[in-house]
Amino acid sequence: MEMVPSEENQLVPKEIENASEEPRVLCIVQDTTNAKTVNERLTLNLPASTTLSKLFEDVAHKASYVNGTFDLAWGKTGDMGSLDPSSETSLTESGFEPGKRNFLQLTDKDGEQPQIASDESGTAGSSGLDDSSQERFIGPLPRDGTVGCSSDYSSPSYSYSSILNKSDTGYVGLVNQAMTCYLNSLLQTLFMTPEFRNALYNWEFEESEEDPVTSIPYQLQRLFLLLQTSKKRAIETTDVTRSFGWDSSEAWQQHDVQELCRVMFDALEQKWKQTEQADLINQLYQGKLKDYVRCLECGYESWRIDTYLDIPLVIRPFGASQAYGSVEEALQAFVQPETLDGANQYFCERCKKKCDARKGLRFLHFPYLLTLQLKRFDFDYTTMHRIKLNDRMSFPEELDMGPFIDVEDEKSPQTESCTDSGAENEGSCHSDQMSNDFSADDGVDEGICLDSASSTERVLKPKVPNLNTSSLTFELFSVMVHSGSAAGGHYYACIKSFSDGQWYSFNDQHVSKITQEDIRKTYGGSSGSRGYYSSAFASSTNAYMLIYRLKDPSRNAKYLDCEDFPEHIKHLVQREKESEEQEKRQREIERNTCKIKLFCMHPVKMMAMMENKLEVHKDKTLREATEMAYKLMELDGVVPLDCCRLVKYDEFHEYLERSYEGEDDTPMGLLLGGVKSSYMFDLLLETRRAEQVFQPYKPGEVMVKVHVVDLKTDTIAPPVSIRAYLNQSITEFKQLIAQATELSAETMRVVLERCYNDLRLLYVPNKTLKAEGFFRSNKVFVESSESPDHQVTFTDSLLWKLLDRHGNTIRLFVSLPVQSPGTNRTICQKVGGETEECSEGSKGNRNSVETILEESTEKLKNLSLQQQQGSSTSDSQKSSDTSDFEHIESPSPSQEPDSSSVSAVVAVDNRELENRIRAASGGSGGGAYSDPETQFPGEERSDSEVNNDRSTSSVDSDILSSSHSSDTLCNADSGPIQLANGLDSHSITSSRRSKANEGKKETWDTAEEDSGTDSEYDENGKSKAESYYLYFRAEPYAQEDGSGEGGQKCVLVHVDKRITLSAFKQNLEPFVGVTSTQFKVFRIYANNQEFESVRLNETLSSFSDDNKITIRLGRALKKGEYRVKVYQLLVNDAEPCKFLVDTVFAKGMTVKQSKEELMPQLKDQCKLDLNIDKFRLRKKTWKNPGTVFLDYHVYEEDINISSNWEVFLEVLDGPEKMKSMSQLAVLTRRWTPAQMKLEPFQEVVLESSSVEELKEKLSEISGIPLENLEFAKGRGTFPCDISVLEIHQDLDWNPKVSTLNVWPLYICDDGAVVFYRDSTEEPMEQSEDERNELMKKESSRLLKTGHRVSYSPRKEKALKIYLDGGPVKDPGQD
Repeated sequence: MEMVPSEENQLVPKEIENASEEPRVLCIVQDTTNAKTVNERLTLNLPASTTLSKLFEDVAHKASYVNGTFDLAWGKTGDMGSLDPSSETSLTESGFEPGKRNFLQLTDKDGEQPQIASDESGTAGSSGLDDSSQERFIGPLPRDGTVGCSSDYSSPSYSYSSILNKSDTGYVGLVNQAMTCYLNSLLQTLFMTPEFRNALYNWEFEESEEDPVTSIPYQLQRLFLLLQTSKKRAIETTDVTRSFGWDSSEAWQQHDVQELCRVMFDALEQKWKQTEQADLINQLYQGKLKDYVRCLECGYESWRIDTYLDIPLVIRPFGASQAYGSVEEALQAFVQPETLDGANQYFCERCKKKCDARKGLRFLHFPYLLTLQLKRFDFDYTTMHRIKLNDRMSFPEELDMGPFIDVEDEKSPQTESCTDSGAENEGSCHSDQMSNDFSADDGVDEGICLDSASSTERVLKPKVPNLNTSSLTFELFSVMVHSGSAAGGHYYACIKSFSDGQWYSFNDQHVSKITQEDIRKTYGGSSGSRGYYSSAFASSTNAYMLIYRLKDPSRNAKYLDCEDFPEHIKHLVQREKESEEQEKRQREIERNTCKIKLFCMHPVKMMAMMENKLEVHKDKTLREATEMAYKLMELDGVVPLDCCRLVKYDEFHEYLERSYEGEDDTPMGLLLGGVKSSYMFDLLLETRRAEQVFQPYKPGEVMVKVHVVDLKTDTIAPPVSIRAYLNQSITEFKQLIAQATELSAETMRVVLERCYNDLRLLYVPNKTLKAEGFFRSNKVFVESSESPDHQVTFTDSLLWKLLDRHGNTIRLFVSLPVQSPGTNRTICQKVGGETEECSEGSKGNRNSVETILEESTEKLKNLSLQQQQGSSTSDSQKSSDTSDFEHIESPSPSQEPDSSSVSAVVAVDNRELENRIRAASGGSGGGAYSDPETQFPGEERSDSEVNNDRSTSSVDSDILSSSHSSDTLCNADSGPIQLANGLDSHSITSSRRSKANEGKKETWDTAEEDSGTDSEYDENGKSKAESYYLYFRAEPYAQEDGSGEGGQKCVLVHVDKRITLSAFKQNLEPFVGVTSTQFKVFRIYANNQEFESVRLNETLSSFSDDNKITIRLGRALKKGEYRVKVYQLLVNDAEPCKFLVDTVFAKGMTVKQSKEELMPQLKDQCKLDLNIDKFRLRKKTWKNPGTVFLDYHVYEEDINISSNWEVFLEVLDGPEKMKSMSQLAVLTRRWTPAQMKLEPFQEVVLESSSVEELKEKLSEISGIPLENLEFAKGRGTFPCDISVLEIHQDLDWNPKVSTLNVWPLYICDDGAVVFYRDSTEEPMEQSEDERNELMKKESSRLLKTGHRVSYSPRKEKALKIYLDGGPVKDPGQD
């Protein structure tokens, strides 16, 4: 027998040195069937030849389980594929990998936990349920293995070992959707109530009358059946909550279980109307009590009858320091009357005067199922917060309610009855404690049991069982426990089964047996007394709701057995079983289905790599899987099936790992290594032409994409794929490339691109590919010629420059502007030499411009190569270990005369080109384009005007101005957009001028005169030295949609992304037809949103291939200039903010100068003819008006300014009142409650921040006496709209402050909104109809202005059950 390593050796070798040594497989098994063992791991180191059946035996032995009662699945997240316990295939054939850790999960089999194997100690076989040492589970589940609730219970910690298997308890749990523990507790309690469960089973659903999805009783019926018959550990409650009309968000709302009980019972009553179960809730849960007031002088009693579904018991009386110790004490306090005397005397109808009286409650009738709510949630008026009272309150297992029933009531002859259950509950001290579920709103007296007797007798005589106090014994069967605080917590239920008398803990999906001692632990409280605050130190886990059942053998029911089910329930059980079996079969199919990514290079669809997901059963063969992939990729009719094959593929590295020759009949489960949730590889559907032959791909090969470089034509060919081995030498690799490309191996230079822009010349002949850094997928460039470039250092060679350019060149689509009619007229005048206008553009002129553009393209293409050759001896080198482009300085003219002369030639050629375009367009030295200071006559409308006169907010502008991106916002119709990341700090410019041209004002390499604002331009970041020429090539481009034909022209630009925006614009000058100072560059993003690029010294590094750029005519910003959007402020209009114009402000300009420049623009574009003293400019922050700018203020000195700045223009009614910065301009608005009306805004200018001065000014303009004047600050954005129905009480009127610049006002700047009123003026009296009409008008008005009707939304979402399937959404609500 061949020897194998011992099991103690946990290290598995990666490579087998000796073929006779059998590899071993390391299996790590996680037991997920038990919460205690979920964090433990079983480790097995098995020979690779071990069969799967033997693996199951070894796992069963190590885990102490009975073999065959559990499943093993692959331990990845997501869908798990199970292993076959009867399979005799080896571990390696089943997908286990020697030398690696193989993770498995031990799971339930068919929804049942594994059976524990018996041993000598008997730990698995003995129940030990009643043993006091046995650990039991109760209370909230401990998390992450932490010690749970040691302060709550006597045991030091709780472990999950006490959670019994469902086969032991016989009960099924409920899955917690997120925060639905309160729902689970109530549902389990109702399920464990025989009378409720049996009545629900007797109700028959009529599908023709109602949709089963929205039927609450039907979904409860299904849930109860599953709880009784399912083999699952826990079942979902989503169908029930869906019938409530809840969506997924409701699962994240925690509610009060008592509130849910009342709302659910009400919903069931509505659904059960006109059925046998119509009165079920009342019969089981409803009781009656009398609320009375008795005169102590004459004995006259006034009373009313109330019904209740639960009795709320106070834990601690208001203001008391001690809590009630038991439920009996709380019940006694509940019925204890109080004496009304002194100022609280009661007016007696018989005595006709105020008398001392006794007021209280008496129970007349107790329900069959008695619900007690322990009021543990209270409000602390000291801290003004909700609190939870954790005081101890004991409750008996059997509760005698005889002492609390009213049987002496009819003995008093002085008593007069009042049977109107809708009467006023006059001064009842208990009215706030009652859960009055059934009011008289619908006119039905649901709280009184009416029969043929007189009204007095009907009220005074309770039902027969209640007259005999000995029969009023109730037994406890459900305790709903809350663990946590008033802010939130967890619910679970302790319920006694009526079938065996055993108590169980139903904690969501976990069900376990508990004892009476565990019930006593839910009393609450602490071991010692701490006085008034004792509950703060007590256990937070305590009983919240108690449900008792009347002990009456004649009425006490038993649970229905399956054989006693009604026929319709039996049919439902059968349907649910079939559905569960179908789910089980589907899960089995899922467990045996391999799901793997599938790729295909489609031969027709643009040769694009298509992606899909292949789902194939593990027993399907490779041939069948290929047919499925063929149909999935829609290749039928495109490529024959026999020209397709599946190969192993690595998407990340674009690497073909291996092909499967001769394995067409092999099952996919075997080829893929078993069913797994995810694979470390993918599949590629490879296609070939009919004359081609598939090449075999062997494991261990590496894939190389070879690009052939031609230095003569300055081109790089598309890749040719070859496969090589890592142990091949460079010489052998060159021979391989030579065979594939037909190039000479002797003169071949091979360059490996290891990562982005990291180029390595492979020149060591005997070095292996592995040593050179080859991996699975690689890219190389090869060049084979006898040029002298071979003798040059690689980083100085033409090859390196070409590859460097190739790695940094991007392709951009540039849309050129269309010349306006005004421009065409100008051209005609200049060219023709006549004064008459041309009706259409000159065709000859247009042709001449196009000819020049074509010539410029060829010239630029040729010059780029000359410039590279002229710079070929540069001594700067590119670092091999960094991808950042280092700035490469050109030598001085004295050292390199050729380079300098080439630069001069380039500059001269470009100037000639520029002049020719100007001449063709009618421009000369004094033409329309000659002066960069002059506004271009054909300038397009600004981006703000183009986009419906809407622009971005100053908030967005602030964000953009602080960004490191070279793009600024142009169009913000859809709100702010995340910009590109920050660019490189290197300043890499394209220099095409010689030293001789440095004196010219306009140059092509620097843009200091139009470099944007100071905040956008870093003078230190720009190198003054000559820069390495960066590639630029442009060619005409026809748009696919034809929009460029006869309209906008496009240019396809190939450019080195290290070029600056300034140089890029200068390169575009010949194509635009104007100098770079006369056009703007806009980058187009998704949804056609545009951003203007203005930072001239930044590079195009943030751009990528196929980005779109639009060029618009218009003067570009110079240094120190800022583009400003001007809006008109209309304080009393429905739309107070209206866009006017785009303009430019400059650093050092005064406000008065900017107003003077604005006036002609406003007159021409907005038809606003304003006097300079009749309007003001002021700060704009979002929609809020701010600081008023005075005429003598200077931008950037007194007023901070930024790119894409926004200001308000406000037309004045009279002379300017603001004279200095110490003044404060406040916008005030009067509220007149008597008319329910808000007056228009009036501006008040204050000399100080004094509240007294503000009130004096308001009194002066309104006539309200100073002592009666009240004011409040407006909320929200301007104009601080608020409903007239809410303003009177919602605002903080008359704050107790002496200055405006302190809390809660914080009025420190101009533009604050202040409301004021006359405190003696009362709101107008309105009828209900008038109020409703006003409410509708206000709602409509505020929705139009974008303001909410209410500023104090409810923080907690109300619990509602929708009987019509879901809530009706208000379109006005967010």
